[in-house]
Amino acid sequence: MTYSYRSAILSHVGMVRSNNQDSGYTGERLFFVADGMGGHAGGDVASALTAQYVAKIDGKVFNSADAAAFALSERVVDANRVLSNAVHERPELAGLGTTFSGFFTIADKIGIAHIGDSRIYRFRNGELKQITSDHTFVQRLIDSGQITEEEAKMHPRRSVLMRVLGDVETEPEVDVLVEQTYPGDVWLLCSDGLCGYVSERAIRAELQDLKKIDLTTEKLVQRALNNGAPDNVTVALVEVAEAVASPAEESKTTDTKSLPTHRFVGSAANEQSTSSLQPSQKLSKLKFGRKRATPVAESEFQPRVDEYLAQLIAETRKRNRRRRLYWATSLLLVALLLCGAGTLAYKWTQTRYYVGTADGNVVIYQGVKQNIIGIELSHVAEDTGIPLTDLDPFEQRQVHRSLPAKSLKEARDIVLRLGGDLNG
Repeated sequence: MTYSYRSAILSHVGMVRSNNQDSGYTGERLFFVADGMGGHAGGDVASALTAQYVAKIDGKVFNSADAAAFALSERVVDANRVLSNAVHERPELAGLGTTFSGFFTIADKIGIAHIGDSRIYRFRNGELKQITSDHTFVQRLIDSGQITEEEAKMHPRRSVLMRVLGDVETEPEVDVLVEQTYPGDVWLLCSDGLCGYVSERAIRAELQDLKKIDLTTEKLVQRALNNGAPDNVTVALVEVAEAVASPAEESKTTDTKSLPTHRFVGSAANEQSTSSLQPSQKLSKLKFGRKRATPVAESEFQPRVDEYLAQLIAETRKRNRRRRLYWATSLLLVALLLCGAGTLAYKWTQTRYYVGTADGNVVIYQGVKQNIIGIELSHVAEDTGIPLTDLDPFEQRQVHRSLPAKSLKEARDIVLRLGGDLNG
């Protein structure tokens, strides 16, 4: 059985950025996306140079998917040298970089090369599966069980990449995979402008309803924009079907320049990005609505995990010290306020009196008949020496309940009304 691959690709600048730093390509057997980083000065250049360079191997014939995957990864590593040379020639491009996620199709298999946080998904029999693994700091935290995927979406370091192509000191490490594919499979390649703002559930729903591959591509991009995606959005869909052509025709070597099916999108589609190494100033011509959105954090590259972790630990300790100092100061202020309020409240209670009973006698208390956490707010001021039994039953009940007074004189008057004489 021979296979054919139908594809569609689309790229949009997003809701905030003024230039498209994404690039994408769909060809005869090669399909990929690249998400540039390094800001306005270099992200679009990095993705465009990489896309134009890697796309030149489309149409080459390989004996196996393993050989195709290896050749693609080697080409990607070579593209890294192209970026390094660009930085050497144009120092203002220092810090540029790009992700890369793509594959070669060889009969019923695909050979994948991947670096960064762009993604490749496979949709099969109603199930959507992420095939590549993000080379991000938060993904390492997820893999080690330190945070959940939900926590990763809001993590302050979610934009930190651990592997990219570009202005880096070491040779990039590219993931190489080979996957089996079948008629009916749909492969999705995307920058994080899609997967960062559209849930996998929503993506699966669009692919489940797939009728025309180009229309579904537009719908996925539109979903990202409707969700206010501030980042560039690039989406490529590759649908697998049984081929009509003969195996001889399928394996025919084709010159890349004459391919009728190859297409660049994003920065790579703008010749200015690669010929003069100037960032693209043009906005996407796609007729999608624009609305105000939250600015997107620029991706940051941190190649040495141990050093980065040490930096994070130092920052965390410093932040914890500040937090402990803040809480200690806050608690001290609260304690002082409570002490002050408590002192004032206690002083006020000592301006009040009530007539009650103690040891069978009628007594005058100073304070109020309450206690706070076991602390009595009253004490005996005067013992009248009048036995409680000398009072009639009604007066006894009143004294048991206590008779409040605003002053010592008023309390003594109450005792006199009860019919007793004060001692002393």
